[in-house]
Amino acid sequence: MSYQKSDAKKAVIILSGGLDSTTLMYWVKSKNFDVYALSLDYGQKHKKELTIASNHCKKLNIPHRIISLDAIKGILGKSSLVGEKDVPEGAYTEDNMTSTVVPNRNMILLSIAVAYAIDINASTVFYGAHSGDHALYPDCRPEFVEAMRKAAELCHYYPIAIEAPFLHKSKAEIVKLGSDLNVDYSLTWSCYKGGDTPCGVCGTCIERAKAFSENGLIDPLSNKKIN
Repeated sequence: MSYQKSDAKKAVIILSGGLDSTTLMYWVKSKNFDVYALSLDYGQKHKKELTIASNHCKKLNIPHRIISLDAIKGILGKSSLVGEKDVPEGAYTEDNMTSTVVPNRNMILLSIAVAYAIDINASTVFYGAHSGDHALYPDCRPEFVEAMRKAAELCHYYPIAIEAPFLHKSKAEIVKLGSDLNVDYSLTWSCYKGGDTPCGVCGTCIERAKAFSENGLIDPLSNKKIN
């Protein structure tokens, strides 16, 4: 069986609709890649992020697919992002935030993204893991990224690259980069609770506020300067 060789400038980005992946989409686009965005519905409570992601792709005229993972939702219920547990409040610490871990999420998402890349003859898959995730989320650690890179090099007749350009960047550094790229952060969503407005008290809201504050910027979702 013959396959068309991948297009070196065609890329798939895993887009959650959050600050990190949206900034990454702008960054990848700035590198003159032909960008295809992929979002996954794995039963997350903060499903608003999928609409946010779609709106941003429309603004940038980027093809966007949302894949439903209905078949696996039942095995992810121990995570507070998917199941009946309340999303914890307060800053990220091991004690109160491990409930937000979705089992093996990034391996699942990356596997689907790599398959999509093969289908459209893209050469590279990008995802937005960053340094602030390393301690809490096992599938954001550099060791995990490297292992997935090796697997993606071997899963097809030609290698697919997996890239995580923000792997060693802080959230504040990502906001700075996004500001330089004129990212419209009003079209992003970070809150784990997924209400009409960000709750401001879950770990990801607190982390986002801190990142804007460290850059002396106003978060457009807060309508005020963060002190």
